[in-house]
Amino acid sequence: MKTAITDMFGIDVPILAFTHCRDVVAAVCKAGGMGVLGAAAHTPEQLEIDLRWIEDEIGDRAYGVDVIVPAKYAGSDEGGLTMDSIRSMIPEEHRQFVNRLMEKYDVPPFEGDGRPRRDPADAAGNAAPFSAAMMDPLLEISLAHQPRLLVNALGPPPGHMIERCKEEGRLIGALAGKAQHAERHVNAGVDVIIAQGAEAGGHTGEVGTMVLIPEIVDAVAPVPVLGAGGIGRGRQMAAAMALGAQGVWCGSVWLTTDEAETHPVVKEKFLTASSSDTLRSRSLTGKPARQLRSAWTDEWDDPANPKPLGMPLQPILVAEARARIDRASYRKGSGAEQLANYFVGQIVGSMNEAKPAAQVVFDMIDEFIDSVQHLNRLMEA
Repeated sequence: MKTAITDMFGIDVPILAFTHCRDVVAAVCKAGGMGVLGAAAHTPEQLEIDLRWIEDEIGDRAYGVDVIVPAKYAGSDEGGLTMDSIRSMIPEEHRQFVNRLMEKYDVPPFEGDGRPRRDPADAAGNAAPFSAAMMDPLLEISLAHQPRLLVNALGPPPGHMIERCKEEGRLIGALAGKAQHAERHVNAGVDVIIAQGAEAGGHTGEVGTMVLIPEIVDAVAPVPVLGAGGIGRGRQMAAAMALGAQGVWCGSVWLTTDEAETHPVVKEKFLTASSSDTLRSRSLTGKPARQLRSAWTDEWDDPANPKPLGMPLQPILVAEARARIDRASYRKGSGAEQLANYFVGQIVGSMNEAKPAAQVVFDMIDEFIDSVQHLNRLMEA
C-alpha cells in the first residue's frame, strides 16, 4: 500500500498503533505498521529502558513516542504547580468522597510494601503530572533515541517541543477534535494531524469520526491526516481513507491483544463489553476521556457526589485509590472489581477475541482489501 503516510515513515501499511505496551509497539512494527509508545506514565528511567528494548527488537523500522503536555491546566497561568501545591489545592470534600468510595466498595488499603510504584511526577523534581516540567525529560530521552515521530496527545504541542523535534530532524504529530484545532497545529509546525472522533478512547472531543475526518482533511491539505476514533477493523480503515485520510491511528483495539499489559480484570470486561458500554467522563484525569462505564464512573456522575476536579488535580486525587482498586479487583465479585475500568473507545464492541497484535494488523488489511474490492464491484455494476 502506498500513501503519504507510508512514504513519510517507510512502512508497508498506514496503520499506526498507539499503545502503552512496548511489546505491542514491536509487534505492530514487525507486521508492517508503526507502533507509537504512550510515554506519559513512564519515569525517565523506564522510558530509557523501553526505547532501548524497542530499538533492539525492531532494528531500523519506524516507531513513535507519544507524550501529554496540555496547553491549559490548573496552575499553568502561574508557571505550573508542584505536586505539593496541587495536593494543598484539593478540597477536603473530595478527599472524603474518595475515602467513602473505598469504604463503600470494601477496597482494602495498602499494607507493608504493597504501595504503588513511585509516581512519575516525583521523578521529575516534584513537578505536576501532564506538565512541561514533567514531560521535558521524557522528550529529551526520546530525542536521544530514534523515533521517527513525536506526538502530543492533548492539544497543540508546546513551541519548545516543536523546536526541539525540528532541530533533531524528527516529525511531529498532534491530535485534533475540531478543524480549527487542526489548523492551529499546522500553523505551529505540526507535520501529521490525527483527526480523532468522539468514538475514540481516552481524551476526545464531541464530533464523530465520519464528520470530523473530511472537515480536517479539507482544512489542512496537503498535510497528511490520520483517521482515529472507532477504527479497529478493515472496513473502518477503508471508510477513513475514503474520507481523505492517508492512514489510521488506532489505540483501543490493542488493549485486548495477547501482548497488551492491560489489567486482566479490565481486559475481561473489554472482551464482553458492547459499543454502548463506554462514556466520556472526567473522573480519571479531570478532562473528558472515553472509558468503560463502571461503578467508578457511575459514582462520579451521581449529582449527589462531588464533581471531578480539573487536570491535574483529579489524577492526583484518585491515584492511590485507583492503584488500590487495581490491586484488589482480582477477587471475583468484589467491590474493587465493580469499580475497575480503563480508557477505551466504542470499538470495544468488536474487541471480543484476544489475539496477537500482528494478527490484528493482518486482519485489518485483509478486510480493507475486501472492502475496496466490494466498492470496485459496485462501480463496475
